Amino acid sequence: MTLLSKSQALITGASSGIGKATALACAEAGIDLVLLGRSLAKLEAVAAAAQALGVKAKPYVIDLAEVDQVREQVAAIAAESGPIDILINNAGSGYTAELIQMPLADWQALLNLNLTSVLLCTQALLPQMRERHCGTIVNVVSIAGRQVFPEWGAYCVSKFGLMAFSKTLAAEERSHGIRVVTLCPGAVDTALWDRENVQADFDRQSMLSPASVAQSILYALKLPSEAVVEELVLMPSGGAF
Repeated sequence: MTLLSKSQALITGASSGIGKATALACAEAGIDLVLLGRSLAKLEAVAAAAQALGVKAKPYVIDLAEVDQVREQVAAIAAESGPIDILINNAGSGYTAELIQMPLADWQALLNLNLTSVLLCTQALLPQMRERHCGTIVNVVSIAGRQVFPEWGAYCVSKFGLMAFSKTLAAEERSHGIRVVTLCPGAVDTALWDRENVQADFDRQSMLSPASVAQSILYALKLPSEAVVEELVLMPSGGAF
């Protein structure tokens, strides 16, 4: 299946940032949408913008950090919305602290959201993709899944784990006709940098825009079904990480 035929994408973290930009880019390409996030008002706004572009778009409120419920919730959403051809695992969070002072509860919460929830969303949708022998999974990792940064230890661990998960998933699912794309963007100008638990002094004007990341995802999706971008590193041309 390619984007020349009708497709439906499920996007996590779709209410803002990369997720929102990707939803709108997919809508412009004619892809129907299932939008997951924590804010119904924001999701409804994204859905309305997508619908104005002529596609179906439905929002679902879900807290992916509540990992005990994620697989069942996503499976139920897929059963209601119809076949999911594209899964974009985008939801995630940042955290800065030296490893020596990293609270265990915060460590586990970050791993739950950035890594474990991706496993569970993927497990919820893989059976139907295998049954149809097609599908594309895009995991938004980070440049922090390829190199480490001081005071970003927990975040890097979660992203290195997500990189390993993505590579293993690609190897396991290739024979089932499922493509896995690992996207590693550098710094992107999103609300992540406004969070209380992220302390970083970067020039946000030199960062990637969410729209640029969205276009790279769309590029990977548009490839013929016999081709796959297995890993894509996207860095700001201005030199920022």
